Amino acid sequence: MLVHLSIKNFAVVKQLSVNFEAGLTAITGETGAGKSIAIDALSLCLGERADAGAVRKEAAKAEIVAHFSLKGNSGAVHWLGEQELDSEDDPEGCFIRRVISREGRSKAFINGTPVSLQQLKSLGQHLLAIHGQNTHLQLLKDDMQRQLLDNYAGHHSLLDNVALAYQSWRQKQSELKQLEQAAQTRTDRQQLLAYQVEELNDFALAEGEFTELETEHKRLSNGQSLLEQAQTSYYNLFENDEGNALSVIQHSMDRLAELEAHDAALTPIIALLNDASIQVEEASHELRAYCDGLEIDPLRLQQVESRYSKSMELARKHSVEPENLYALHQDLLAEFDQLNDQETRLDSLQQEVTEARESYQLAAGVLSESRKKSALDFASEIEKQIRKMNMAHACMSIDVSFNSEAAPSANGQDAIIFKVSTNPGQDPDRLDKVVSGGELSRIGLAIQVIASDQHATPTMIFDEVDTGISGPTASIVGGLLRRLGKQSQVMCVTHLPQVAAQANNQLFVSKITDGASTETMMLALTEQDRVDELARLLAGDTVTETALANAKELLKSVESN
Repeated sequence: MLVHLSIKNFAVVKQLSVNFEAGLTAITGETGAGKSIAIDALSLCLGERADAGAVRKEAAKAEIVAHFSLKGNSGAVHWLGEQELDSEDDPEGCFIRRVISREGRSKAFINGTPVSLQQLKSLGQHLLAIHGQNTHLQLLKDDMQRQLLDNYAGHHSLLDNVALAYQSWRQKQSELKQLEQAAQTRTDRQQLLAYQVEELNDFALAEGEFTELETEHKRLSNGQSLLEQAQTSYYNLFENDEGNALSVIQHSMDRLAELEAHDAALTPIIALLNDASIQVEEASHELRAYCDGLEIDPLRLQQVESRYSKSMELARKHSVEPENLYALHQDLLAEFDQLNDQETRLDSLQQEVTEARESYQLAAGVLSESRKKSALDFASEIEKQIRKMNMAHACMSIDVSFNSEAAPSANGQDAIIFKVSTNPGQDPDRLDKVVSGGELSRIGLAIQVIASDQHATPTMIFDEVDTGISGPTASIVGGLLRRLGKQSQVMCVTHLPQVAAQANNQLFVSKITDGASTETMMLALTEQDRVDELARLLAGDTVTETALANAKELLKSVESN
């Protein structure tokens, strides 16, 4: 629950420090005094966006600090632990601080650690719920009515099943749509690939074959020249009797060897000539073997030339280098196989989409049956509560209509409509066609009471939700709020004495001005102060003895109950 709220330089508040108690706390004051300032400040602590206009005039920044007790609030304790934002000094407490600068910049802290607005909102769900003057208008929306029914039913696992089935169907549907949209393009591409792959399959160029063909083609097409030049070179190096290269080297080496004794400088030269002699002799033998092995085969040349030319032709046709023709062939084969797989996938996916839709409708049907069952109990409880609030003839019903032909959604295929009849003989109809603002407030409050019985929020704030009601109805509304205060900490901004009298505690908001500036203050009222304030609410500006007596009687009647 909320323990303490400190506000500094926020709107018309210069400095405000308020302690809050358990039970129902009524917040009253004159019109325009700023009774909703605390609610606005708490909204910022729970992640609402702020602007520079929130900073009090001439102040550099606004600061709001809210202290919550987490005793019995396992949800908040668990969240803080997961986020590593819990306090070692105060494990059952939580401090939220929000600072807004004059320039509109904002900082947020949980237990002294900087956090994002999203984290504030996430934690706020475990701490406090604010029901403003426009909250009940949300009841007129179909989505809110569905959400309220689902919260009452508590069938979270059924909702999860429907959401998962919907997601699965959407994914398969999206994949099917993409494949179907690409069907014609895929067919055209398959036809082209079928021709290209068949042509390349028939040619069947092996990996690295073109390089080998190119090498062999050069050798065969120049075979005669290679043979003639090789034979001539062999003759000049080794066989020419009139003087070959080997005999010239050996003769020079012999002559120099005779002179080596006269000059040792010839020794390395003789060694080089000896090496040259050996190299020439080996080269001669290699040339001889080359000539013996060189074959001039016109038929093989024709075969190689034909395959080489076909390779060049196919490479030009596919706009690739001849060396890359084999790799292109493999890529086209892979793409062709992939397109064929997609065609097969299209057939199987159509069946999967049908099955996913059936699974979704089955889950949505189970959820619908649970909603129908819960709708009877929920409507009955709402009706029971609003009849206590001067709507004695009200009849409440909740229509749940399952439509298997409706477009699937993550929330099922139900149309959920809250209907009410407020007068005898009147057929139930939609809320927006039947109820007044005051009646809508009562229905909304009844739903809050029922929801609180099931899922109590530690702190609940109602900002003038009693607008449009008065007299005995106001007393009943006050009693319901007091009942809520037994389960949660409840604060209610009100202008009705019947509601304020039901409070366990009461705060009074006032404003003072020196002509140049205005300041809002909030004070806890004593028993006598409460009598005076209730008398003011009953009588207006002029408080009479009768009003004071009525105020005392009002408080006494509450205490006796």
